[in-house]
Amino acid sequence: MQFLPIVIFIVLVLASALKVLREYERGVVFRLGRLIATKGPGLIFLIPFIDRMVRVSLRTVAMDVPPQDIITKDNVSIKVNAVLYFRAIDPSKAIVEVEDYLFATSQLAQTTLRSVLGQVELDELLSHREKINDQLQEIIDMQTDPWGVKVSLVEIKHVDLPQEMQRAMAKQAEAERERRAKIIHAEGEQQASQKLYEAAAIISQDPSAIQLRYLQTLTEIASENNSTTIFPIPIELLAPFIDKLKAQKE
Repeated sequence: MQFLPIVIFIVLVLASALKVLREYERGVVFRLGRLIATKGPGLIFLIPFIDRMVRVSLRTVAMDVPPQDIITKDNVSIKVNAVLYFRAIDPSKAIVEVEDYLFATSQLAQTTLRSVLGQVELDELLSHREKINDQLQEIIDMQTDPWGVKVSLVEIKHVDLPQEMQRAMAKQAEAERERRAKIIHAEGEQQASQKLYEAAAIISQDPSAIQLRYLQTLTEIASENNSTTIFPIPIELLAPFIDKLKAQKE
């Protein structure tokens, strides 16, 4: 039993000296407060009571940017939230250059979101979201580069509009749909009138075609459930009979 404290001491020393880092982890090692190396993955050895290691994950972090109150360039008050994708590519800088790179990146994303969206109009925000996402990503990535952090993607998730603005946009969309419907109807009328004009021009070249069309119309009307049908008869159809009567009288 007299060796038990010694064994426990050795186990504690080995536990503090040997560290295992996963594939996606790196260890930033400080010796007496001074940065000496970035190690990992796998098994690494530290000098007990002298070396200190800080683990850094190299995996991509998906961080939700809380809703921000923003006044657009055209003085519309909205709330916008976004999602930020980033990862540490230089573990030593992520630990040495900034106190907490996760918190710092989150705060930078919030301020940049308010700054950039405050310079655009509401219509541009709604219709050119991809362009604004790229602009946000470029600005945030440039600011986090000295921290060893790479921002790969920024996506605006939701734009919360005031109720009166939603009603105004709904009315605008309805008016736009009505305008398109009227244009389509007018174009249809124009095409139909053009076809009727061409058909009339063809029929007018041969009087017998007019008579055939007239007889066809009579047939279509007679097929309906009508008890009595009054239909004007062109004088051209009766002309042969009139000529025959005149010849008999003479």
